Amino acid sequence: MASDRLPLQRPRWRVVNAELTVATSTVTQVDADALVADLFATEARSLVHLARMFCDDQAAAEDLVQEAFIRLHRSAGSIRDLGRAPAFLRSIVINLARDHNRRGLMSLRHRATTHRSGVETGLEDEALDVAAGRAVLTSVRLLPERQRACVVLRYYLQYSESETADTLGISKSSVKTHCRRALAALERVLEDDR
Repeated sequence: MASDRLPLQRPRWRVVNAELTVATSTVTQVDADALVADLFATEARSLVHLARMFCDDQAAAEDLVQEAFIRLHRSAGSIRDLGRAPAFLRSIVINLARDHNRRGLMSLRHRATTHRSGVETGLEDEALDVAAGRAVLTSVRLLPERQRACVVLRYYLQYSESETADTLGISKSSVKTHCRRALAALERVLEDDR
């Protein structure tokens, strides 16, 4: 049986200009700046929308996305499959938003849903002030974290089941289950409000 195993390929180390480098062909360098710039151009807007669904403040959502890009830049060298980088970035945003809410900076479950008077609002905030939209948004924010993440990714940002599963690190069947439960809960809450 031991002969069935492939020999482990160990990196060969050599000293070049007094630096320790890996001399294998399997190691690729990731240009972190280019990766972040490309993803920022394609993903930043949807990431702010994603963060906005988890925190009740546009500025906080933008800050969370900025922090996510910083963390992506720091860990760019550890990303094995660059095709999964957007999912990795979305999961960072979701985790940062969860941490943000847990720390009590923006406790959405206990915060009053009254209108913020005297505060200048952007277009997105004005759209959220529509009564029906506000009721749905409030109901989504009250869902358990995993259900909320699944609903936001699948129906608000319109990601596929595979993209949602990759982002959250769960199976596609779990995505379906969480979405089904979330939609049933939303239906119950919104029916009670009528």
